Amino acid sequence: MIPAKPVVFLHAFPFSHRMWAPQLADLKGLCSVHAVNYPGFGGEPAGPKSLATFAESVLEELDVLGIEKAVFVGLSMGGYVAFRLFDLAPDRFLGLVLADTRAGADPPEGREKRTRQAEAVLKEGPGALLPGFLEAVLGATTRRTQPGLVSEVEAMIREASPEGVANALIAMRDRPDAFDLLPRMDFPVLLLYGEEDTLTPPEEGLKMLERLPKGRMLTIPRAGHMANLEAPAAFNTALLGLLSEVYR
Repeated sequence: MIPAKPVVFLHAFPFSHRMWAPQLADLKGLCSVHAVNYPGFGGEPAGPKSLATFAESVLEELDVLGIEKAVFVGLSMGGYVAFRLFDLAPDRFLGLVLADTRAGADPPEGREKRTRQAEAVLKEGPGALLPGFLEAVLGATTRRTQPGLVSEVEAMIREASPEGVANALIAMRDRPDAFDLLPRMDFPVLLLYGEEDTLTPPEEGLKMLERLPKGRMLTIPRAGHMANLEAPAAFNTALLGLLSEVYR
């Protein structure tokens, strides 16, 4: 049986499919929702250090589930995986949400930082990421008003596989520029950005918006990089708007 109205969630770094819990709960019964894990995350064995390999693993899972086409939702690294998915299998896309992500490749200093982080994680574990990381992935309002979420995000980081995290850092370091893919995305694309996101500020979305044939963009107040967790009601309302357009 082919799932009706499939929506596929692509997680951020260094999290797993569990980061999508607020979305899975709200969409249950409205769509066929699937949150996948890449190699090295959520208990999956680590694989090659390549975003293309991550994308291939997603396609394999969709084939097992019988999903030929879907709306994809990628946040941060999930957006990078979505670009590789589209490059491999553009006919699988009915729509796309790109949240708190960017199309450009890492600059030299960013590549060097990821290399250092990968080395530190293999030596010390995922906790090596934490100095400054929570301040980067969570907005100022969230850190001030949602201490429970701050603790939950820290726990998710600490439970990640060191090898999986290190491999993902190298995969992101080596990712290609994706701007050339955007004009070919001839389906509804929603760009969602936390207003307080300092890692990938809303300006990154504006760079993509001008190249997308059917793109639109929204910012989410009082949210940072992990907008789906920080402001789930606003994130889900925007997502449902896109889904109603695709699955009318």
